[in-house]
Amino acid sequence: MPAKTTPKDFFLWAGAMVSLFGSIAAFIGLVFDYINYAFPDPLAYYVSNPYENGVAYEMSSLIILGALCLVLMRVIHSTIKKDPTRADVWVRRWALFLTLFVAGAAIAIDLIVLLTSFLNGESLTTAFLLKVLVVLLVAAAGFMHFLADLRGYWNANPTLSIRVSVGVGILVILTILAGFFILGTPQQARQMRLDMQRVSDLQTLQGEITNYYQQKQALPSSLAELNDPLLYNTVPVDPETNQPYEYSKTASLGFELCATFKAASSGNTPSRTMPVKVGGVSQADNWVHTAGRSCFVRSIDPDFFPPPTKNTQ
Repeated sequence: MPAKTTPKDFFLWAGAMVSLFGSIAAFIGLVFDYINYAFPDPLAYYVSNPYENGVAYEMSSLIILGALCLVLMRVIHSTIKKDPTRADVWVRRWALFLTLFVAGAAIAIDLIVLLTSFLNGESLTTAFLLKVLVVLLVAAAGFMHFLADLRGYWNANPTLSIRVSVGVGILVILTILAGFFILGTPQQARQMRLDMQRVSDLQTLQGEITNYYQQKQALPSSLAELNDPLLYNTVPVDPETNQPYEYSKTASLGFELCATFKAASSGNTPSRTMPVKVGGVSQADNWVHTAGRSCFVRSIDPDFFPPPTKNTQ
């Protein structure tokens, strides 16, 4: 007679499987983010703060769910060691076969995607191949681990089982620590966000200055002239110090905007650009900056920014 499944068996295995799949998804997503950051797509228009791209959530999920999965699996194996009949409950067999099915399907789909890309003549980039390899290794490791569990290998080798658990824990820790070297610390990410906001503010100021010129055919003498309560227009200030940005006229049609940045522009994080016409030549603004005080010189082409047409009717 098969062993009866108790509520404890059911919820232990349900919790273990949910935390397992969740931690694996977080691990793969986190490694994918590292790959995307280390090997950026040249067609990507704009790369934001990496920690805003799900990395923080994936790290948190990996830490909590990974630890929970390891603890639950240790409890399950301890329960089976005390009562071997717990190895025959239906919920265990279903959980193990489901995991084997998912892992096997992941391996097959991963290889199909790789082969399809090759046969279509697509460029197999480093980032793409690394992602394929990550999925293949994770799925293969999961398949072999739970196949061994189904055959009772870990119960027969408890010392090796503990070593595997410790190894997985170390891998999780190393994966999270790698993010601080690849993406930077959360404090560095905050500094990046502040610098991104400064660039955005300077872009806003540039747009308001050109709009001011179109309306009055002259550059403002100071940023205070851009404040217009009727239009609910308020000049932005530095997000950290609340001090105004630096502005000066360099010529009748030239001006300079300056700000103090925390760090230099990252080569993986292209500045947002806006097509303008400078010196009669159409080009894109360059918002690349160094750490510390950086200035951006602009020159207005009056043909490109004509005054608005007045309605004579």
